[in-house]
Amino acid sequence: MSQDLTPGQLLACGACRCLVDHGFACVTELVPKPGLRVDVMALGRKGEIWVVECKSGRADFTSDHKWHGYLDYADRFFWAVDADFPAEILPADTGLIRADRFGGEIARMAPEVRLAPARRKAVTQGFARTAALRLQGRTDPGLPLAPGPAGVTFYP
Repeated sequence: MSQDLTPGQLLACGACRCLVDHGFACVTELVPKPGLRVDVMALGRKGEIWVVECKSGRADFTSDHKWHGYLDYADRFFWAVDADFPAEILPADTGLIRADRFGGEIARMAPEVRLAPARRKAVTQGFARTAALRLQGRTDPGLPLAPGPAGVTFYP
């Protein structure tokens, strides 16, 4: 199965395993608003929301001009990169997860910028609906609302 995944998807797998070890539930390829798709959104036991953007190389990072928009949907923002990625090019005021397809570790904790209560509620509800619809789509593939390959979109 891992042969079918892109390098970014393999990083997302490792980042998700790392976050699960820290008590988070994860949803990949989640769209918080039109034009934005976060690689990983994670929901913690106390309702904290983290976003992880996976970058497979320097070119992948330098061509990404949307990541600032993800900050509006997270209490903490992280990059997930492999061991060979030049971490010094990543903004110092963001978190860093070193990952591969097997797992990862938080190398630098992201600063916390708490979401406003109304935004937190909307993001949490969108996360829950996305996760529930994806699960329902797996148990009933004929369901008309079953999400496609890119997942379900929510707009808080």
